[in-house]
Order: sequence, then C-alpha cells, then structure tokens
Amino acid sequence: MKQLKLSKSLGLLMLTGASLISFPLLAQSEMAQKSSAKMQPQGGDAPKDARDPHAYSAGTTLTEGPYVLEGNERLTLADEHPFYALLGDRLEYNEQANAGVFDLQAWYGTTFDRLVVKTEGDFSEGSLEENQTDILWGHAVSAYWDTQAGVRLDYNKEGENRQWLAFGLQGLAPYWFELDMTAYVGERGSTAFTLEAEYELLLTQKLIIQPRAEITLYGKNDKQNELGSGLSSSAIGFRVRYEFTRQFAPYIGVEWSNKFGNTADYATSSGQSSNNTAFVAGIKFWF
Repeated sequence: MKQLKLSKSLGLLMLTGASLISFPLLAQSEMAQKSSAKMQPQGGDAPKDARDPHAYSAGTTLTEGPYVLEGNERLTLADEHPFYALLGDRLEYNEQANAGVFDLQAWYGTTFDRLVVKTEGDFSEGSLEENQTDILWGHAVSAYWDTQAGVRLDYNKEGENRQWLAFGLQGLAPYWFELDMTAYVGERGSTAFTLEAEYELLLTQKLIIQPRAEITLYGKNDKQNELGSGLSSSAIGFRVRYEFTRQFAPYIGVEWSNKFGNTADYATSSGQSSNNTAFVAGIKFWF
C-alpha cells in the first residue's frame, strides 16, 4: 500500500511539473505567431522574416515612403533649424595708451553649415587704426571641429589695405583648449598664418581666469604695413572675469605683446617699441 501511495504521489507531481513547463512554452509560441504577423520582407539583403521598421511608428517616416506626412507636418530636428549668435570675446580699453581692442564673432546657419564673420581691430582716440575681417563658410567635420574657407579683408589707416583667401580650422581641442587657426594666401604670392588659443579656468561658477595666446607669421616682408617675414608678433596674457550672467561678464587683465624679426626692426625705426605690457579692462558678452 505504501508503494502504491508513493507511486500516485510521484505521478501527480510529474503531471503538475509538466503543466508548469508547458504553459510558458505555449505562451511564447502564441507571442511568436503574433509577432510574425508584423514581419514582412524588406528587400535587398534583409532576411524574409525581418520586422518592418515602420510597423510601430504609427505609419510615419521622416522624409519619404508610404508613411510620410504631407506639407509642414514633417518632423524637423534641432540640427536642421538655422540659428544665429554674436560673441564679443574682447571689448576692452587700455587707459595708459588711450586705446582699445575689439574682437567679435558672429555666425548664422545650422549645426553643420554656417556663415561665420570674425572681425578684430584696434582703435585710438575714437579712430579705427587697424581692422581684420574674415568672412567664412564653416562646415562641421566632427563633433568639436569646423573647417572654414572664405576671404579676409585688412584695413590699415597708415598703410595699405590687403585682401586674402582664408582656410581655417576652429574648435575644441582635448583638455578644453579653444583653438582657432587660419592660413591665408594674398596678392603676389604673399602668405600668412595666425593661431589663437584660449583656456578657461573656473575658480567658481562665476569667477573665471582665461589665459590667451596668439601668434602671427608672414611668408614675405610687407614694408608698407611694417610686417616682416617669419614669426611676426605674439600676444600672451590672461583675463579675470566675473559672469553676472553667461551673456555679460566684465573683466580685467594684463597682456604682453612682442614683435620679432623684421617686424621689430620696422617698429624700432619708426620710434615704436617692439614689446609692450598693457593692463586692460573690458566686457565679454554674447547673445
């Protein structure tokens, strides 16, 4: 009797286990049959049972096909919209020399392609002394770098105006260095190259130190504008600004500028110094 009862118990246990195993298998089979109804051939190298990528998109795609929306209902992503910006990197005044400097950049376009205008110059006693304006077309080649091509127009109050073709690269280097480098080809085979580098060191979220360096090189002497070939000039300094907002930040700073080679000789012969230290105050802004 005991063996009979034990056999019945084992049989009941086996039947219960079989039902527990068969239930999820049956559910998976039903789900597979339902999902296969939504699968259709995609053509090309896609397998015949590949799922239609638009089956769960409420019948819409971005640009074409049987699900596309008509008229202005098409979804437009942020990188397709044109935007504009104006950045005043430097707008400063040197009381000792009664002179100032401006360095502005504006752009209009999308994330990938945009029109870029850079202009910087010196003014003294309310009069523009020198100005360099680059009109460029920028194209993004990676997440952090834009190539730029266009023209550069130089104005020199006491010299001659120049025009150049410009080819540059601007972006954010590793360790958060902002770089702007441009090569120029001018009249009669003249060439030039400029490199600017900036870095922002945050003491607090509003108090920021910004080291800055700039060098300029020329391929030929330009006596009319007192520019020598080779390494022509450099400017190294730092500015401490306080950001009341990201759009408005006054600053103070110091900058050491030097002239080299024939450029220094031209400056000396005209009674100017080949090196200078300037204490400046200004504002940085953008909108």
